[in-house]
Amino acid sequence: MPIDRLADLTSPKLAARLVVKVGSALLVGQDGTVRGEWLDSLVHELAEARGRGQEVIVVSSGAIALGAAKLGLAKGGRGSLADAQAAAAVGQIGLASLWSERLAARGIAAAQLLVTLDDLEDRRRYLNAAATLGRLLKAGVVPVINENDSVATAEIRFGDNDRLAARVAQAASADAVILLSDVDGLYDRDPAAAEAQLLPRVEGVTAEIHGMASKTSGSGLGSGGMTSKLQAAEIAERAGIALAIVNGTHDAPLARALAGEGAGTLFLPRRRDAARKAWLGGRQRMRGTLVIDDGCCAALARGGSLLPAGITAVEGDFTRGDPVAVRDSEGKAVAQGLVEYTSDEIERIKGRRSDQLEALLGYAPRAAVIHRDQLVLR
Repeated sequence: MPIDRLADLTSPKLAARLVVKVGSALLVGQDGTVRGEWLDSLVHELAEARGRGQEVIVVSSGAIALGAAKLGLAKGGRGSLADAQAAAAVGQIGLASLWSERLAARGIAAAQLLVTLDDLEDRRRYLNAAATLGRLLKAGVVPVINENDSVATAEIRFGDNDRLAARVAQAASADAVILLSDVDGLYDRDPAAAEAQLLPRVEGVTAEIHGMASKTSGSGLGSGGMTSKLQAAEIAERAGIALAIVNGTHDAPLARALAGEGAGTLFLPRRRDAARKAWLGGRQRMRGTLVIDDGCCAALARGGSLLPAGITAVEGDFTRGDPVAVRDSEGKAVAQGLVEYTSDEIERIKGRRSDQLEALLGYAPRAAVIHRDQLVLR
């Protein structure tokens, strides 16, 4: 029986492996100090989950906020990239200590993993991270993961821990992700509107669901709003992973939300891609874009590979093996995948039949621009 409601996330049978994401606004007050009592209550709940037989991974924000307070940096350390990197370098030490000391007090060992976008976008490094997580969990350790903001730049960072949590869940083969946030969940419109209704359950993230998202975060400390949470739900659902957004501002937030006393939104997956395709579909950074015609869109929907004949335009500079986005003539995302040709080669063969390619390229062509085994539909 699959996960069907928030209360199922307390079941060792249905949710044997959990990823719990903690936002900056929950961990750190506006004055830059740690919300110690709140954190104690959460760690107690994590220990209870382990006592029930569940494995737990924590994805924790807060390093920049902690470091900014210590360094006296304005705007919570987010005034510039240099400020954020310096704050993260200082704050990460304190953040690791917070988790390590509190878990140790309950007889639980903690491990720290700092990752960048590239660590989970590169296939080999992704598999290495997955192996490390598996070994730590087997040893009874609680991994505490954060983005390595001290070295990450705008081009190589997630930018928020919502999507990072979903990627970690994929790598760890988790059953569910719980995003503890400063909001109740997803509303059908701006939560400030009097007629706004909380959606307790969502089956698949669609364009209509994306249209309901508010892009703001209540505290100003965090970097992710509702849009990033929906993107996280999309990443999770590709691997058949349930994802919940719950209000974590109260003490003992898991019990309050999962016992049905509090608010929350549970996202149920519509699909379960194979491991490699789930990884590919969860990629955040594309090297370029291929625009295709309607006939090609239909062929991809039937499970076909992307052939040169259906390509109408090439955007970006990329090489063989790079990830690219695939869009239709109106700009709608259709798919993404790993290309078999460089951008220059595709410019030469776009719109051409397969029997014309050898003369254009000067060598025997490959079967497809993107083979169906290296392609995922959006």
